[in-house]
Amino acid sequence: MGLSYDILIADDHPLFRSALRQALISGSEAQVALTEAGSIAELQACLDQRSDWDLVLLDLNMPGAYGFSGLVLLRGQYPQIPVVVISAQEEQPVVQRARDFGASGFIPKSSSLEGIQDAVRNVLEGGVSWPDASESAGLMSEQEKNVSDQLASLTPQQFRVLTMVCDGLLNKQIAYDLSVSEATVKAHVTAIFRKLGVRTRTQAALVLQHMELTRAGH
Repeated sequence: MGLSYDILIADDHPLFRSALRQALISGSEAQVALTEAGSIAELQACLDQRSDWDLVLLDLNMPGAYGFSGLVLLRGQYPQIPVVVISAQEEQPVVQRARDFGASGFIPKSSSLEGIQDAVRNVLEGGVSWPDASESAGLMSEQEKNVSDQLASLTPQQFRVLTMVCDGLLNKQIAYDLSVSEATVKAHVTAIFRKLGVRTRTQAALVLQHMELTRAGH
């Protein structure tokens, strides 16, 4: 067919990444180029370098992900890239929220290799792929919708700073980690607070917690 796809696998478990790699390469007649990221920071670095990925496979439980916030960020900043969520948490509310927040599909980590291949193929061909039971739509609450819109309005760098704030890092530590000045971090924090409608670091952390998965398995 001569088709080729560039797929980004964002998952912090090397074993699962290699299982995905095996499934995607062995199950495709097309040329598949796979790039792996083990954290939200690595995922963002890949997206900073290029934004024409054909698909992102996103684990919800990666370091820095804060539940659905990684998905919200991706859909807000890179709406042209389809995202399929991969998760060991297969409860119906988790699947439904992934759909609400703009994913194109959901692959339970318990899926067979064939199940993974079928799901990815459907999305690459422009479709969606959801577990059978997820057709019953649960409406997103007004609060969730507001939080989702607020997070989607952040730039990737602001999102990085927000996750670091929520991890309890001080401005000077964030500045060191991101190789920017402390004044730049303060400007980011001010902009983040304005966009989220909060006044303190604690309130900002609470906004991100709204994106957390159900507590089971945490």
